[in-house]
Amino acid sequence: MTMLQSYATVGLAEDVSQTIANISPTSTPFQSMIKSEKVSARTFEFLEDSIRAAGTNALVEGADAATTAIGQPTVRSNTTQIIGEAFKVAATVDSVKTHGRAKETAYALAKTLKAIKLDVEKALIGVDQAAVAGSASAARKMASISQQISTTVDAGSNSTDALTEAKLIELHQTCYTNGSEPTVLMIKPADATIISGFATATGRNREIDAKTLVNVIDVILTPFGELRTVINRNQLSTHAFLVDPSMFKQCVLRPFTRTLLAKNGDADTHFVVGEVSNKHVNYSDSGMITGLS
Repeated sequence: MTMLQSYATVGLAEDVSQTIANISPTSTPFQSMIKSEKVSARTFEFLEDSIRAAGTNALVEGADAATTAIGQPTVRSNTTQIIGEAFKVAATVDSVKTHGRAKETAYALAKTLKAIKLDVEKALIGVDQAAVAGSASAARKMASISQQISTTVDAGSNSTDALTEAKLIELHQTCYTNGSEPTVLMIKPADATIISGFATATGRNREIDAKTLVNVIDVILTPFGELRTVINRNQLSTHAFLVDPSMFKQCVLRPFTRTLLAKNGDADTHFVVGEVSNKHVNYSDSGMITGLS
């Protein structure tokens, strides 16, 4: 008897999941913790100031008033950076039925916006980049955060030394002495495993029960205050940052917008572009450990 099997059946319906799996990392921790402000020029300036150090202050009766020099603020500046990306979709694509998304253009736009946000995060904290004023043939570039922090501790030369608890406390002490109050320790993923090792140092206990092993440190309490640990995939691998988020701003000259470019055929070209920068309102605030392996 001849038997029909599915292998020979014509017109079988396809079975395609309506969910598109995408595990590409999209988190931008530094952008998420700082506020934004509007700027109105390609190169914008801001002022930072300080008061003199404490001194012995005792006057005799009837003493004449002695004047001291009045210190002036320091002028700082940064430059905005144009960041953008375009994509092109044939007209037919949005008319045909697709799995996992209603319209290809909307799906492509969502992916592009996420990718651009990662590009901004890298420009902020993922490169050691000085400001570039730009020209008709050269792109402007913002000064990255690492260029705006003057308080540093060098872990070692040639980026060969690991993060240590001693270096972290040394930096936190320097920040405290400067008057800074950092609340976040931002580190790369590999350094998170080093931080977790602090829990097993001599004389310390790790929380263990029959079913749970906890080997992570979310909060570090030093003599100079409390630090919340934050992992950032996009930051400089040679740096660890102690930051006070309230002292940083993401500066926006042009918010990111999508423009539909002129048609020159049976397709639509979409251009997503914006112009942004950043500022650290006082370079002596916060700090960073450099030269990490």
